[in-house]
Amino acid sequence: MIMWYANLANPIQSFLAGLLTFAITALGSGIVVFFKKVNKNILAMMLSLSAGIMLAASFFSLINPALSGAENLGLNPWLAVSIGFLFGGIFLIVSDKLVSKHIEGESSSKRLILLVSSIVLHNIPEGLAIGVAFGSIKYGLDGVTLASALMLAIGIGIQNFPEGAAISLPLRGAGYSRTKSFLIGALSGLVEPISSLIGAILVLNVRNLLPYLLAFAGGAMIFVVIREIIPESQNNAKKNLMTFLALIGFVIMMILDVALS
Repeated sequence: MIMWYANLANPIQSFLAGLLTFAITALGSGIVVFFKKVNKNILAMMLSLSAGIMLAASFFSLINPALSGAENLGLNPWLAVSIGFLFGGIFLIVSDKLVSKHIEGESSSKRLILLVSSIVLHNIPEGLAIGVAFGSIKYGLDGVTLASALMLAIGIGIQNFPEGAAISLPLRGAGYSRTKSFLIGALSGLVEPISSLIGAILVLNVRNLLPYLLAFAGGAMIFVVIREIIPESQNNAKKNLMTFLALIGFVIMMILDVALS
């Protein structure tokens, strides 16, 4: 099975990894079928672990290879990576502003639309990050391996589980049926396999964009971790435990990246 996957074209590997993260989103959304509430400590622990994994993956699998890629292309490494990195954050800020601008008011339905839209928008750069990581394998950059790309996808998938629940449970509480709540929550992750395929194709066909795309994905990932995942995981009485789990997630990703590269 592993050899079969390793022999696939990079875009197909990326798309399948994106489907995995989509499936985990659907799994999280499926909680609404069985429960009205979930243990917030468990969700916070998953978010903390994924925060560490995503931070490590952002550096080892995206930013560090972006620096190497820029140098190989004869670009100024710090300038190219800085531009891509900052645009990753700017993309999400502008996207959030546009969504908020078109969904004004304080009604519960508008807040739910804003919640769903925000998560969908954040899933786009996460999918691109997966695609860029898999597409970059072809170029043999330092730190870019099939294992590190898979770990990046797994880290994103872990934090997608509570994201799916974060959509379906409020929808159920607002009066939507279990089926409709589940479907909306699950479909919020559908953009990830699509954007992962796009990211891989872009990297493979426009090599000069490689450092910028890697840095863009890294910037967007770190933006999501700092703004969304860490604050949500720290909204818990056991703050030290949540912080330590983030450290464990970082170490796990670092060890796998170094050991398997």
